[in-house]
Amino acid sequence: MNEKEALLQACFSYVKKRIASYKDEIETIKESIEANDKSNDMEDDSGNGKLFNDLEKNAQHLTDATKTLDTLKLINPKKNSDTVSLGSIVKTTQNTFFISISIGVLETENQSYFGISLLSPIGQLLKGKVIGDTVTFNNITHKILEIK
Repeated sequence: MNEKEALLQACFSYVKKRIASYKDEIETIKESIEANDKSNDMEDDSGNGKLFNDLEKNAQHLTDATKTLDTLKLINPKKNSDTVSLGSIVKTTQNTFFISISIGVLETENQSYFGISLLSPIGQLLKGKVIGDTVTFNNITHKILEIK
């Protein structure tokens, strides 16, 4: 497994765990709502209101996580590009970024990477750049040394 495949696999694993967690939480909330409906009389719906809000929040989180998974599916780990784009590994003078999803620090083979989205502020700055270009983010200048 190459470097990009390992990073992509870590991202897939992270998102799939989130999706499973949201699905489990949604099922638990649905069961609680059903139990409340069976045990409460019609005038006492106070508990269900919060449960419906929680259900809606988790459903939205599930939708977002599914969209994130769809973004990951667009990445071809065997493709390299001369410009920064989705799926690029970008080594700068300051950090090494994996342009994928906003996931934070990823560790593989004793190397740290920052998983960032193209839609993030730094992702927007890096998008379309080539080796030798510089970007300044949070008053820190990053010179692009390598793109894989």
